[in-house]
Amino acid sequence: MMDNVSQITMFFLSGLNETNNHRFTLFFLTLLCYCVILLVNISVIVTIIMDKNLHEPMYILICAFCMNGLYVTTGFYPKLLWDLLSPIHVISYSGCLVQAQVGGSFVCSELTILAVMAYDRYVAICRPLEYHSVMSQQRLILLVCYSWMTPFCTIGISTFLTSRLKLCSPYIHKFFCVNWMIVKLACSPAQTRVNGIFVYIIIIVYLIHALFIVLSYMYLIKTCSNSINNRAKFMQTCVPHLISLLIFLVTILFEIMIMRFDPNNFPQTFKNFVEIETLVIPPLINPLIYGFKLTKIRNRLLQLGF
Repeated sequence: MMDNVSQITMFFLSGLNETNNHRFTLFFLTLLCYCVILLVNISVIVTIIMDKNLHEPMYILICAFCMNGLYVTTGFYPKLLWDLLSPIHVISYSGCLVQAQVGGSFVCSELTILAVMAYDRYVAICRPLEYHSVMSQQRLILLVCYSWMTPFCTIGISTFLTSRLKLCSPYIHKFFCVNWMIVKLACSPAQTRVNGIFVYIIIIVYLIHALFIVLSYMYLIKTCSNSINNRAKFMQTCVPHLISLLIFLVTILFEIMIMRFDPNNFPQTFKNFVEIETLVIPPLINPLIYGFKLTKIRNRLLQLGF
């Protein structure tokens, strides 16, 4: 048996098995959602790139945020659209690892960008005279690279560790691939010990990121409560970040809940709803929040006719 498991070249995804009666409706709704996500994210990115007045650290970080949204939707939506029209839902072994890499790096990058945004707002509000020297162009480039490359490399190591496992089953009870769901298919728990340790290290690292975000905004709220000007600046520039953070944490919490507990305890429809949240809500809502809440971006979008 151990000789055969290494020959798995295809995974069967069972998450969409109950949608066959509504697959055309779901296909058009998913296609519409994908097009809207592309439109709103590209609109914000192009607006920031084209307008030199928006070439400031906060807006560059928003641009990176939207690019991250495009990254994850490109990694999942084309395959999802294909599966909605196909009677058999399969994905190649390498394709599954790519999806796991994209999904994991998106989540970690999203949290990292939110942490960098929190640091940016802290410097802007608490140390305004030092803002441009602290958030220099060179440091901004380093922070953006850190937000993208560190999660990508970290999850890349985790994906590599997963690729070394011998698997006993090609069946994944989701409609897309997640690293830990592949790990659970390993023939022996002893094989996954290194994977488990590395996952816990990743969790600790990004919990520190989350703690930094929470402490930063707690300090900002305390600081801004004593000043009307700072309070207005906080409401204008920090509230969108807090909304994005809340949306992100809620969607990830539901996803972790499904994976942590026995998936068989939940209806397939509910599991699909929770899983699709991660692919729809952050990439769709984030650019809308920043596009309508931040005055400079909103005015520029109106001028461009969006």
